[in-house]
Amino acid sequence: MRAQSPNWRNMIVNVDSYKNTHHSMYPAGTEYVSSYIESRGGAYPASLFVGLQAFLREYLMHPLTVEDVHEAENVHRAMNVPFNRNIWIDLINDHNGFLPIAIEAVPEGSVVPTRNVLVQVINTDPRYPWLPSFIETALLRAVWYPTSVATISWNIKQNLRELFERTSDFPQLLRGYLHDYGARGVSSHESAAIGGLAHLVNFDQSDTVPGYIAARQWYNASAPNGTSAFQEHTNTIAFGPENEANTFRALLANTTVGVAGLLCDTYDHENAVRNIVGKELHDEVASFPGLVVIRCDSGDPVQVPADTIEWLMEDFGSTDNSKGFRQLPPNIRVVQGDGLTPASHAALYAELEHRGIAADNLICGMGGGLLQRVNRDTLNFGMKASAICVSGSWRGIQKSPKGDPMKRSKAGRLALIHVDGDYKTVARETIPADENVLVPVFRNGKLLRMWDFEELKARSEQPVPQSYYRTDETTLSR
Repeated sequence: MRAQSPNWRNMIVNVDSYKNTHHSMYPAGTEYVSSYIESRGGAYPASLFVGLQAFLREYLMHPLTVEDVHEAENVHRAMNVPFNRNIWIDLINDHNGFLPIAIEAVPEGSVVPTRNVLVQVINTDPRYPWLPSFIETALLRAVWYPTSVATISWNIKQNLRELFERTSDFPQLLRGYLHDYGARGVSSHESAAIGGLAHLVNFDQSDTVPGYIAARQWYNASAPNGTSAFQEHTNTIAFGPENEANTFRALLANTTVGVAGLLCDTYDHENAVRNIVGKELHDEVASFPGLVVIRCDSGDPVQVPADTIEWLMEDFGSTDNSKGFRQLPPNIRVVQGDGLTPASHAALYAELEHRGIAADNLICGMGGGLLQRVNRDTLNFGMKASAICVSGSWRGIQKSPKGDPMKRSKAGRLALIHVDGDYKTVARETIPADENVLVPVFRNGKLLRMWDFEELKARSEQPVPQSYYRTDETTLSR
């Protein structure tokens, strides 16, 4: 997942530059600093925590070297930042290059209400109390991005779950109904990997190959389903508009099993659906032994796919399911994969329900709206120091800006409890250790707990109060 340059794994340069000056700014006698990560609110009332293990395995389980220190000194001094090489040489000698820190976290895959501790980190050697805050840049980024993507995906699934329960006879198919199309719409290959694995906690459909590689490499995940034989525009325009029907015919003839995806918007979407698929190729589509998927890829993302389903019902017929909603023949479905956001996705399925169409007639894919249209403020993630030990004495510390109550941080060493179906952050010393939901996952370069991807998926499926995911359209559009 990393480039060849040694700097990409060098934790001494995986920082904001000003972090290099902070080691000398603590009170005399400071021995330990404890910091934590939380979502402070934002677009969703709870978050699905995922991604920390990937960061620990890829970055913190590899020791720093003297060469890393030399390179970091060159980088930071070139940026006119003071650099204390001796503290890093000492760390390498004292700890064989592994960071002397301990990290505990909520089990990955857990859905936890905002304003609760998700990760807590502390130095294990009193000579390095500045380390927890030094790694803030990398550690916070490693948590907020995959957790935010997973939370968006999870909220979409909860909305779909309710729609399937109301309108479909096939609720068991839910995990196949949001496809990750985001690889080309993200900022980097690593973003595609991390965001892609986060989505796979909730759904089993993805075209984002780096997401599967990441989930397999870091969590032992099984393979998701791809899109099988789907056309892209290059395939249709290469033959010219006069041969559009022939490109569909050839795909149907050459795809004997699985899925045949017909891309219908290359020239005139309505004509392709009504006249080519519905009439000229009617018999080939009706008798296709696998699944024929009609792909919508332009126009209004709510009306076009809903209209497409109804046009197909005119030519291929429909039946009413047990809940009174209309159903296409079982070998025909529609895909909408263009321009979707959580808000337009919700609006699209609401339109289907309004028209009396079962939710399982439509499979959606989401790209930038899933993996890229997100930032640290989507869930207002922050990492803050909450306790400090000076000369053997612990005290709580916190940020409390008068002008922004949202940024008020927590004080003290923290724990997370799960009582009566809900989570609550409490002072660590107020509960027995075995009631703390936070699990030790890393200490001094060693992974203490490795989560399997199936565990993440199972945890994410646990029932939660509806208040964890009920949102309005204004929230969804953020």
